[in-house]
Amino acid sequence: MSSQNLERKRIYQVWPAKNKFYCGGRLVFGPDASSLLLTTCMIGGPAIAFSIRMAYLISHRHPFFHSLTLIGAILLTFMAFTFLFLTSSRDPGIIPRNKQVSEAEIPDVTTQSTEWVTSKLGSVKLPRTKDVMVNGFTVKVKFCDTCQLYRPPRAFHCSICNNCVQRFDHHCPWVGQCIALRNYPFFVCFLSCSTLLCIYVFVFSWVSMLKVHGEFYVVLADDLILGVLGLYCFVSVWFVGGLTVFHFYLICTNQTTCENFRYHYDKKENPYRKGILENFKELFFAKIPPPLINFRDWAPEEEDDVEVGSIASELVRAFGPKDTKMSSGKSDSEARER
Repeated sequence: MSSQNLERKRIYQVWPAKNKFYCGGRLVFGPDASSLLLTTCMIGGPAIAFSIRMAYLISHRHPFFHSLTLIGAILLTFMAFTFLFLTSSRDPGIIPRNKQVSEAEIPDVTTQSTEWVTSKLGSVKLPRTKDVMVNGFTVKVKFCDTCQLYRPPRAFHCSICNNCVQRFDHHCPWVGQCIALRNYPFFVCFLSCSTLLCIYVFVFSWVSMLKVHGEFYVVLADDLILGVLGLYCFVSVWFVGGLTVFHFYLICTNQTTCENFRYHYDKKENPYRKGILENFKELFFAKIPPPLINFRDWAPEEEDDVEVGSIASELVRAFGPKDTKMSSGKSDSEARER
């Protein structure tokens, strides 16, 4: 193997955004992935304590408790951690960057935009926004200075990760990742499992204390562990459960968190709404699209000075993300004001 091949790097090693990559670029995390440790402790700590306490009561053959109680807690905890990992470790829908604006991006019609931007090479002036048709509605899309492209409808540039992301919902600090097109279903499942786990631990903690000790006023004095767990889950369920209800509302109305706060589609016509059943079907039963970037592909060669994402985006548009091989360039883009 030549020394040139040995020095070549893969796209994830030179990617200009703030993501963290592991396992050779197979796992894609946000820049604040360390927050996963806190989230794991907040879920795993109470779940383990509850399971140990239940195992103790079962081992003493208390008539009210059965091994199914313990199995239920373990199953919900496992599901919550599984969906947490699937949410935080996958490409949420990162859009490839351009070195410069392609001719296909340049609007060929007049626009009402009063603000104009200049491409990185300074050779093309573009309107800040342009109009596109979505399901018979006119939707404005904005030009991204960092990624040098007009963002697709529902896409947004995340200032934390420094990426344009498809169907951007929000950046969640608890999972350390953008919540968007390719991980939103797993995020909703994670919230749902966490809510069920809180309710499960809360109910069985208080029921077990009342059944074992009999008197409510001596519960905390006799079984401090279950008392603290019950109180912790009671407080947590309002936060996690509230988020779960809010996101199910967003699914019913086919909105993202970003759209709900910025465009207020609940007060005007939503171009993406398809009806409650179709909205749920689109989210949970439709096939998750493949990533637009293969971060394990070889990065372009340095001497040609071509943006890392520019060739990738052109190949993706023409052939899709599979089996694309790049052979030139190095990224020189820097984040600017979105």
